[in-house]
Amino acid sequence: MAADNFSSVTEFILAGLTDQPGLQMPLFSLFLGFYVLTVVGNLGLITLIGLNSHLHIPMYFFLFNLSIIDFSYSTTLTPKMLVGFVSKKNIISYAGCMTQFFFFCFFVFSESYILSAMAYDRYVAICKPLLYTVTMSPQVCLLLLLGVYGMGVFGAVAHMGNIMFINFCADNLVNHYMCDILPLLELSCNSSYLNLLVVFIVVTIGIGVPIVTIFISYGFILSSILHISSTKGRSKAFSTCSSHIIVVSLFFGSGAFMYLKPPSILPLDQGKVSSIFYTAVVPMLNPLIYSLRNKDVKVSLKKSLSRKIFS
Repeated sequence: MAADNFSSVTEFILAGLTDQPGLQMPLFSLFLGFYVLTVVGNLGLITLIGLNSHLHIPMYFFLFNLSIIDFSYSTTLTPKMLVGFVSKKNIISYAGCMTQFFFFCFFVFSESYILSAMAYDRYVAICKPLLYTVTMSPQVCLLLLLGVYGMGVFGAVAHMGNIMFINFCADNLVNHYMCDILPLLELSCNSSYLNLLVVFIVVTIGIGVPIVTIFISYGFILSSILHISSTKGRSKAFSTCSSHIIVVSLFFGSGAFMYLKPPSILPLDQGKVSSIFYTAVVPMLNPLIYSLRNKDVKVSLKKSLSRKIFS
């Protein structure tokens, strides 16, 4: 008899960001603009780093991969969200929902850990400049990158394992603009405290471990900067870290606000709004932040544009 209470779900309906008709087209235009800027900014930064040999150093190696991750996970989510603004019913198949969820988890975990790898790179550059070339050798950078994507796979597999064995009730309306773990668990007929505990543990590994790594790195960086006697030297050291600090604050701040609070404190309707920051705003801002606040990138961009104009 218990089996009668369950329904074999073959598709989900994404509720979207809002159900107010008057906001659909303005939001469509806004997020389409965000997505265009995300694609142009990140692909532009990828191209710029790839074409300029003097940017082939560890810092830009990680920035290159950060742009790939931002472009990829924005593309995983935003097109489907845009469809929701212009269609009466935004339907996604069960397989499509699980695929979107897997890649969303993979890219978000990868971003968390690549930001921590970038913090470690800045720590070595500022605290151990004489050993930088040896410490951040191509082999070490490659190992760090493998660790980054390895943790991405771990996060995706852990969350997928948590959700693949639950049963969904007849209601298939996902209270979100994407397939995410908390709104999917809300539809489950047999999810338990254990499922939420797994979510908390996995998210803590995905957010907590990188944050601790970043804080430790910047603790050593701050200590080294305070020991620099010249004001110009301190200013230069701070400027090399400022872009990364801004990106870290935006990404981890919005992510922690969404996932590390109990649902009673942060309802899903409010969570949808906070999730916009790390799914749409942060991928758009990252290339702008690193371009506008980075002298090497601005010089390379000017040279590339000059060659294009006068060629």
